[in-house]
Order: sequence, then C-alpha cells, then structure tokens
Amino acid sequence: GDDAGLLKTIRALIPQALTRTFVSQICLPICRFFPRGRGHLVRKGTGGRSSVSGSGIIATVFGGTGFLGRYVVQQLAKMGSQVLVPFRGSEDSHRHLKLMGDLGQIVPMKYNPRDENSIKAVMAKANVVLNLIGGDYETRNYSFEEVNFQMAEQLARIAKEHGGIMRFIQVSFLGATLSSPSRIRAKAAAEEAVLRNFQICTKATIMRPAVMIGTEDRILNRWAHFVKNWSFLPLIGDGSAKIQPVYVVDVAAAIVASLKDDGTSMGKIYELGGPDVFTVYDLAELMHDMIREWPRYVKVPFPVAKAIATPRELLLNKVPFPLPTPNMFNLDEIHALTTDTVVSEDG
Repeated sequence: GDDAGLLKTIRALIPQALTRTFVSQICLPICRFFPRGRGHLVRKGTGGRSSVSGSGIIATVFGGTGFLGRYVVQQLAKMGSQVLVPFRGSEDSHRHLKLMGDLGQIVPMKYNPRDENSIKAVMAKANVVLNLIGGDYETRNYSFEEVNFQMAEQLARIAKEHGGIMRFIQVSFLGATLSSPSRIRAKAAAEEAVLRNFQICTKATIMRPAVMIGTEDRILNRWAHFVKNWSFLPLIGDGSAKIQPVYVVDVAAAIVASLKDDGTSMGKIYELGGPDVFTVYDLAELMHDMIREWPRYVKVPFPVAKAIATPRELLLNKVPFPLPTPNMFNLDEIHALTTDTVVSEDG
C-alpha cells in the first residue's frame, strides 16, 4: 500500500526510462531502511551523558547537593542515569549539578524532610535510592539524632513501602558503633535501621567512608584557612590519633560501582579508606607543605578543647539566635580524635 503510492508519485515526476532503475535500486531500499510510523531515527545509546537512562538507573540522591553528593551525581550522570536531587535549601544550592548531565537528566526537586508525602513524591519514579545525608554539627533546627538516624530510618521505611526500589545505599561513617560519640553513634543506629528494613530482600548496602578529602573538603580547607588567617594551627591532643583519609571521588566511584555489580554488594557493609594511614600531626604537616606555610602548632589538651567547645552545645537551643558554626572546636570531632579511625582488617 505505502510502496504503491510512493511509486505512483515517483513515476509522475521522473521520465519513464529512468523510473524502473531509479525506483528499484535507490528509492525502495531507502524507504525500507526508514519505515514510516515505526520506531525512531535516533536510537537510544548504551550509556553516557547523551543517553539518559541508558544505564536503566533512575536514582533519587538525598544529600546530593553536599560534598560527596556532587561527585555521586556526576558519576551517575556520566553513565547515563537520570538523577533526582531532593533539596530543601535555596534554588542556588543545586545549580552546579545541572551542568553535570544532559538537558533534563539532573532533576532538582524541592522537598521537606519532615513531610512523608514530600519524600514519597521525590522517590515516586526512582528505582534506586541513595542516602548521603549527614551532619557534622548540630543546629537549632536539626539535631544529630534527627539528621543522622531518624531521616535514614524514615527513608529506608518509605523506600521499602515503595515496592519498586531495587537498591538502597546508606552512607555511614568509618568506625561507627553504638558506643561511639554522638554523631557516629547516630550513624551506627541508622545502619541498623536500614538493614532491619531490608533484612528480607537484602537490597541495602552500607558504605563507611573514612574522613573524605577533596577540593571542597571540611578538614584540610578548614585548617588551611585558619593557618592563613592566624599563622598557627590548634593541635587537639598530641596529634597522635590515626586517620585514613580517602579521596572523595574514589568514594563516589565505589558507591556507583556497587549499583553496577551483579548484586554481590547487597546486604553488605563496606569500609572505605585511602591507601595511607596518617596521624593528625602528619596530615597537618602535609597541609602546611601544600600551602607553603611554616608549621606552627598550639597543642590543646583534650579537656581544654572540650571546655572550649561545650558552651555552644549547652546554649544551642537556649538562646534566641543562631550560634556560630563551630570551626576548629567541634565537640563531636574532638571526641572522635580520642580514638583511631582506620579500616579494619576484614573491612
């Protein structure tokens, strides 16, 4: 039918002598190669920024606007995933992420972390959920307990009820145990809550990164700014606590790799550390060398450091105005420096 109509049109336009050869050797092969009304001329790719959902992953990334989040979003977009990024801050908080994917590939979505319907809305179209939410210090509006435990428990429960979530990734902290200082203890409780919600189908994976370093990190940058402004660095304790800093891009790569495996990572806990173990003093020496500043330290004993940091914790919810963000003296970080934070032998 379609071919017969096309032949009549061609015969009316082309001399009879040329019609038979032209139609049989040129026109019909072209018509059959591009059939009308079926399929698309541009095929869907196998992955990459210009092949949205080529990976089959539609991921909701909670905490996607943060330090680790930007690298996770970038690597998910690079493999062709569609990425939904819930945010609760200003419209500028996610602007840098939209450049990491093709048009419509990175989808910022305003939500309220205390509204279950809002959370369900940002998960509705996803088949993968990643929880990167975490707090280093408490604020008047959000406590460690709420940010590091209650939100994780709520996300895991809603993801389980969703029914279509194939994988759930929970980012915790290296050394998280229920006997740890408050921030890390809340992370350990969150791990248990996530695994408990997914204990039957084992779709959850726990990632425990060590202190993360990178362009926007909160440890080397903070030290460097303090040294540039004050020409010395407070060294809490004697600087002998051991840490195993890991590059943030490697952490993001490990998270994305767990989504691409054959399911072997489901139901497991992974500890992520860098290749080298440093004392706090050694890392501070490296930082001074990088910024070309002569190292000058003021050693602050743990009792003194805790005494400096404690008033903020006591006054946080008792004064009618926000308190300054803790810079060098964060009570929970001080507690964390009393023990080594390194990958275990079986991690």
